[in-house]
Amino acid sequence: MLDARPPRRLGRWLARLPLWLYRAGLGRLLGRRFLLLTHVGRRTGRVRAVVLEALEHDPATGRTLVASGWGERADWLRNVAVTPAVTVTIGARRFRATAVRLSPPAAEAALLRYAGRHPRAFRALVRLLTGRRAGDAATESARLAAALPVVRLEPDRASAPAAHLRPPAGRLRSRGSGRSPHGR
Repeated sequence: MLDARPPRRLGRWLARLPLWLYRAGLGRLLGRRFLLLTHVGRRTGRVRAVVLEALEHDPATGRTLVASGWGERADWLRNVAVTPAVTVTIGARRFRATAVRLSPPAAEAALLRYAGRHPRAFRALVRLLTGRRAGDAATESARLAAALPVVRLEPDRASAPAAHLRPPAGRLRSRGSGRSPHGR
């Protein structure tokens, strides 16, 4: 189903641009549609970071949904499966959260809501991941939910400054290999 390939040289540079904006303290320019997810590497224990597109974001609770555009292969997804404690930065707001993977029916419903709010982006996502034009949003949401894990980032109730995931000397590490806003 998914034939999306990690981007080549120019694509990698463009995919890393949002991460550089966050590193420069300009993440708020991306609004609430994109977030910086800081997590711990499953093998190295090092702090890692990736910028993802938010499928949904509730400003009142901070609850946010993200999808893994590279499916099960995404490093961030495999990392949060091992260590679900993460830090989320949306614009200028930063909070601790726990990553919880949604069930396939819940993922399908989230993707359908995303399709309703952002139809052009949803059609582009379908084309990127499947190589074909998007059909009916409900059908496409069901197909994508079978291949794209969706994760809920649930803010911790006592979300103090996220010291547990602060990178040393302000440096965020990224594997850097073809990150996309949809989360590789």
